[in-house]
Amino acid sequence: MSLDVSEDLLSKAEAGEVTDAEFLDCIKQSLPFAWDLFAKVADDLKNGVVSSSGSTQFADNTTPPPDEQARGQLLRALASDSMRAALERHHGVKFAFQNCHRIAAFPVSEVDSDTYRKFTSPRGQLLNQSPELKDC
Repeated sequence: MSLDVSEDLLSKAEAGEVTDAEFLDCIKQSLPFAWDLFAKVADDLKNGVVSSSGSTQFADNTTPPPDEQARGQLLRALASDSMRAALERHHGVKFAFQNCHRIAAFPVSEVDSDTYRKFTSPRGQLLNQSPELKDC
């Protein structure tokens, strides 16, 4: 199961739509490691922190999760279109993902940029591989 959904939130979902705030709170409570990592990368972008490749056009994380539970949280958040979209709306960025831990935040205005296309390209994916990441 990806999220710990309260009975109240489940009832609301069964009766109709839930708000982004309610959904985001469920993500935050269920996936605290992923929540904090998304927030850090988005904050790094907003604060002009230089990415691992030396760019200020995006911010990224290259530190592997501390354990399998944390890795699972990150993968669950990234694998869900609805969770990723809610997190992107909340932070006002576009998140991109290359492997078990390399997540990047781009300004929404840069989604059609050369930098974004490079990061999300097959070449970018291949160049970001290493033997240590094979089983991540």
